[in-house]
Amino acid sequence: MDTETSIFTIISYGGDAKAIAYEALEASYDGDFELAAEKIKEANNKLTEAHNTQTKLIQSEINGEKVDMSLLMVHAQDHLMTSISEISLIENMIKMQQRIFMLESNLKED
Repeated sequence: MDTETSIFTIISYGGDAKAIAYEALEASYDGDFELAAEKIKEANNKLTEAHNTQTKLIQSEINGEKVDMSLLMVHAQDHLMTSISEISLIENMIKMQQRIFMLESNLKED
């Protein structure tokens, strides 16, 4: 895979991962925590694909191949890192939603 294709792969998978994680968050607002968990797993699979591509670029450079550092490369790295960060935050927001739903459920029972 050439460098430009790798860059666009990182951007694509990173963006897909983030979008899917937001779908998971929306599902949690509706109390559908099973769907939310499935979406988070799907998002993390997309992140793995992006990270694997990033790792291949790093390994290429370690092996002496020239990897051009371009604005597009910087954008891809930034995009991946913000996706990782947002998904981590979303996972914690979903946990909070679960607690809220449990508390609301307990209050209704009383």
